[in-house]
Amino acid sequence: MTAIPDRTPAGHGGSRGTKLDGASQVAGSLMMLSGPLSILVGASGIAEDNLFAVSTRYAYRFDLTTWGVIHLVIGVALVVAGLAILMNRSWGRGAGVAVAGISLITQFMFVPYYPAWAIPVMVIDLIIIFSLTRFQVGAADSR
Repeated sequence: MTAIPDRTPAGHGGSRGTKLDGASQVAGSLMMLSGPLSILVGASGIAEDNLFAVSTRYAYRFDLTTWGVIHLVIGVALVVAGLAILMNRSWGRGAGVAVAGISLITQFMFVPYYPAWAIPVMVIDLIIIFSLTRFQVGAADSR
């Protein structure tokens, strides 16, 4: 039986002795920004703050408390994945793409409640996904 490595091999996001590339640092930092912001929106939603506009004619209408819980869970997941990326864990990039994608979808569904919040967070999520999925020219050549 072989052991599963805890970190990614060199050329695939770094290993124990290598540094993170700039795109991974940007993605991890943005996840550490987006996560706490989502946690704050979640707390406001759970408290049923009057900050949000409640529309009755939207296909994805949920109770404001439900939206709060959704944002709270996604915010915690963004922080965990962001820390994993910054700590150079092998599972961090995949988890980061998945969580940022889920966050992007939920922010899109949240636009009618608070568009001034959802649209900038959607842009941050797109930058995170782009940073984590971009092709690294130097990585393929270093093997």
